[in-house]
Amino acid sequence: MTEPVIELRDVGKIYRSGLLEVAAVQDVSLRIDAGEFVAIAGPSGSGKSTLMHIIGCLDVPSSGTYLLAGEDVSAMDEDDLAEVRNERIGFVFQQFNLLPSMSALRNVELPLAYSGIPRHERRERALDALARVGLAERVEHRPGELSGGQQQRVAVARALVTEPALILADEPTGNLDSTSTRDVLGLFRELHRAGRTIVLITHEQDVADAAGRTVRMLDGRVVRSSMLESVPT
Repeated sequence: MTEPVIELRDVGKIYRSGLLEVAAVQDVSLRIDAGEFVAIAGPSGSGKSTLMHIIGCLDVPSSGTYLLAGEDVSAMDEDDLAEVRNERIGFVFQQFNLLPSMSALRNVELPLAYSGIPRHERRERALDALARVGLAERVEHRPGELSGGQQQRVAVARALVTEPALILADEPTGNLDSTSTRDVLGLFRELHRAGRTIVLITHEQDVADAAGRTVRMLDGRVVRSSMLESVPT
């Protein structure tokens, strides 16, 4: 059997403040295979954001085991985790997190610059990533010269440029209008059809419906995991 990209075994996360303990995630077991498009959905306070931070190696579980492509994340030191975040996981956030003074091309090049990739190779890979998200004609535009949907496409290109094993999108349509939301979700479906593994965090059911499987959370636990009969086109 092929190694899953993500495997959580009885994962829990407890936050402590003095004598107060809050169990943000409790006994979550979850497997996501290569090429899946999975939405993790639930209301505010359900634990989905905490789970996203664990999956993205931005936080570590208090209990249980997290295997990323078969590797135990708990065995990694800070340098290892930083390398995973920069090279093996592509992040897409609600706020885009683009540098306003830089062009789309320069923003997409950044993860490669952090990895020490030569300038000519950075440019070539960034141009290719922007072309894949339909922005070949906007590479020299700064974020302020692009629509919200186009800015999120730049963020997706930046996530793609390192050829990561996983794209992790946290409320990626939260700042978009309905037209741009459809545009960005269509892009994720295209990437999924091309074989990308995508995990989408959302509190909106219509956004979750874009994925092939929805994992629903409530009070820190997975309460349901359902597969769509067919992914929308």
